[in-house]
Amino acid sequence: MKPVALLICGALGTEVKAIVDARGWDVDIYGVPAMQHFYPKRIVASVERRLTELSARYRQVVVVYGDCGTAGALEPVLVKHGALRVRGPHCYEMFAGAATFERLADEQPATFFLTDWLVRNFERAVVRGLGLDRYPDLKAIYFRNYEGLLYLVQFPSDALLEKAREIAQYLQLPLQVRVVGLGELEARLASLVEAAA
Repeated sequence: MKPVALLICGALGTEVKAIVDARGWDVDIYGVPAMQHFYPKRIVASVERRLTELSARYRQVVVVYGDCGTAGALEPVLVKHGALRVRGPHCYEMFAGAATFERLADEQPATFFLTDWLVRNFERAVVRGLGLDRYPDLKAIYFRNYEGLLYLVQFPSDALLEKAREIAQYLQLPLQVRVVGLGELEARLASLVEAAA
């Protein structure tokens, strides 16, 4: 039986791979499609299917997911399979850090957050995912209560920054950029993986 597997949200693939490589961990990585965030119940079903496969083959499975709109439904699945989950409600909080995210949420509650993944996949995840390509009038409805856009940068890139500016223009929202790197994700993940290894 191998020691540790990571079951990750597809939106965290680049970041988790960077952490694994930098720390030299001997772990296997499995993913759940990021697009399931549109249907949080599917996240739970997909994670359960994967855990059923993986928990018999690994001493410990670490799930790299926030609650992500599942309203606590992931927790009983993790308990059932003896899996651990990285602490945090979602990746925005993991990247920004708990205290910073709480402050931002208090000071700027009407903020739409971006990560590197969401900037790269905005067309597919938001425009097509929400049907804005077919029903452009929905944009004003979906985004009417937002007052700003905050791009939490993991890996600085001129190309992604330019794309974030295009997204801000498309949404007609002012853009703020904050380079946060991996935030608290790395330390939270490391505490679980290194204890299990």
